[in-house]
Amino acid sequence: MRLVGHRFSKDSHDLRDFLARNRVPARWLDVERDGEARELLAVAGVDDDGLPVALLEDGTVLERPTVLELAERLGVAAQPASAHYDLVIVGGGPAGLAAAVYGASEGLRTVMVEREAPGGQAGQSSRIENYLGFPAGLSGSDLARRATDQARRLGAELLTVQDAVGLEVEGAGRAVRLSGGSALSANCVLVASGVSYRQLEAPGFAELTGAGIYYGAALTEARSCRNQHVVVIGGANSAGQAAVFFSQFADRVTVLARSTLAKSMSHYLIEQLAARPNVDVRAGSRAVAAEGNGGRLRALRVRDAGGAETVEAVDACFVFIGAAPRTDWLEGIVARDERGFILAGADARGAGWPLRRDPYLLETSVPGVFVAGDVRARSIKRVASAVGEGSMAVSLIHEYLAQA
Repeated sequence: MRLVGHRFSKDSHDLRDFLARNRVPARWLDVERDGEARELLAVAGVDDDGLPVALLEDGTVLERPTVLELAERLGVAAQPASAHYDLVIVGGGPAGLAAAVYGASEGLRTVMVEREAPGGQAGQSSRIENYLGFPAGLSGSDLARRATDQARRLGAELLTVQDAVGLEVEGAGRAVRLSGGSALSANCVLVASGVSYRQLEAPGFAELTGAGIYYGAALTEARSCRNQHVVVIGGANSAGQAAVFFSQFADRVTVLARSTLAKSMSHYLIEQLAARPNVDVRAGSRAVAAEGNGGRLRALRVRDAGGAETVEAVDACFVFIGAAPRTDWLEGIVARDERGFILAGADARGAGWPLRRDPYLLETSVPGVFVAGDVRARSIKRVASAVGEGSMAVSLIHEYLAQA
């Protein structure tokens, strides 16, 4: 298929990102740069008001499709094959994928629900270099692809472009309500919904999101940044990985970190950034405003550690300033901490645990509902630990089912 649109259009960016993360073969055509794009629009009889436009292999022309509409036409958004499962996994990041692999391989009827694409935030990482067993490192998308193929081969069912919007608890039964209106009935639920990048609350950022400002690595934008000035905001590993990756394309990469990188970034990434001549790390600096023109980002107002402000001409900005858990759909059902992360184990026992037995290590305040990965309170925000928790959760779920 071919996708025609504007580079600095949030709708175009969302569709490109969806296609890339779900590994749908597609060709992107920028209407401002590619002559072929204009020719295709003329043949299809579509004007600029209809952008972005998806041109499918069967000749179908979709004007301004939503991600869900495009997913349904491409067969990416599947419907559940069963009315009841042993295990429903909410979230398709490393923790959810590991649980899907182990759950299916150990005979549980397993379904995994993912709102965007398998891999979660880790799937957007340009390079993971400290994951055990891959001495040369691997991309997050490669890890997600391998894990997804493995889970499917072992019998797990994967539902993408579906979002969990509610949890119902009735006796021993559990049901996850989905955004499409359906529900998945299960004996056990594993919440591995991960976290979302926190939005930067500064003038101009909300208006220019998707039009030069992006949350996460947005790898689909990398080649468009060739010979341009890119700013990465954040000081943790995700920001470091993005800066290293974009330095391969951009003429100049500026990293804005509120504190020193050593406080939250792995040493190997700090060394890689220092070795890149086109990367400038500014510790103690932050963006206080974004300025646009013509519907796209043009500049950032930056305040340094001493309080002085400068205006920097910028072509693209990628934001990594911490994470917020995706747990609003569990409000009033499962106990959470003050930041919204889910309590488990001993923490859950002191938060309304209803049974005489102690909760299992990864069990929430609702028996039979488990949690794994970044969304768990006091978890270690690393891919390896998320994979470990996802696999461990399946073992605990077997114990729970044996006693039920």
